[in-house]
Amino acid sequence: MEYIYYIWNSMVSLVRTFTIADLFDVIIVSFLIYEFIKLIRETRAEQLVKGILIFSLAYVLSYQLHFKMLSTILSNFFQFGVMALLIVFQPELRRALEHIGRSRIGNYWNFGNILGESDEYDKKVIKVVDIVCQVFSSFQVSRTGALIVFERKTKLGDIISTGTIIKAEASSEIISNIFYNKAPLHDGAMVIKDCLVYAGGCILPLTKNENLSNDLGTRHRAAVGISENSDAVAIVVSEETGSISIAINGVLRRINNIDTLKKRLVSLLIQDSKNNGSAYKNIITSFKKVARK
Repeated sequence: MEYIYYIWNSMVSLVRTFTIADLFDVIIVSFLIYEFIKLIRETRAEQLVKGILIFSLAYVLSYQLHFKMLSTILSNFFQFGVMALLIVFQPELRRALEHIGRSRIGNYWNFGNILGESDEYDKKVIKVVDIVCQVFSSFQVSRTGALIVFERKTKLGDIISTGTIIKAEASSEIISNIFYNKAPLHDGAMVIKDCLVYAGGCILPLTKNENLSNDLGTRHRAAVGISENSDAVAIVVSEETGSISIAINGVLRRINNIDTLKKRLVSLLIQDSKNNGSAYKNIITSFKKVARK
């Protein structure tokens, strides 16, 4: 009975000293834990966290039970194991930081979108999309394998450096020649950056997703891989079937027809950018109103 009374008094004392700052502290920590669970779910990092929790529980039990040898070994593991884990899981950590940088919070530091996208830029994007869709339509018929990556917020400089810099205005002739099956750059990926055919023959990271169909070849796995490591949009034509697929955020989807592909690309390359830039437009509008006053 005295124990229950002690717990009750402790809870009442805690409630009395609870402030608004404590409330925000709890909300922020809860939000961070929730986002962390979402981030590691169904990845190798999820198994890593489970292993760390098991080791932590074993360390606490060994310390409480006075298992000196076991507690010493586990203590040394936690001292030097953190650095080893940072090295082993460097790709996952990089992907997590890039994911945070592409989030809504990270978008507030994306100064390039503060003024929004101009109508001139929209016209250039639509022109490039039309050209790509036109070429892919002919690739479907001829069953020409191709892989094109559209750069968005995440810069692909490390990917571009693996290929050959072209930096030319997009045209059906250039794209068709690059993916001609006897051309030296046809096996790699083409990167479209700033509405230009920026590079060809680029090497992309292959996905490690074991749930993908075994029927998918290297091009499709590379498309999924680059979409996992960045916010890029990758489109691929199968050399075996002539089918077109699009990879976004690690998910590969089959596209039924060219019109669907065109609408999807315009939505991803223009409308999503405008939605992300709406917050900046509102801020700038507010500043203009204040300045007028």
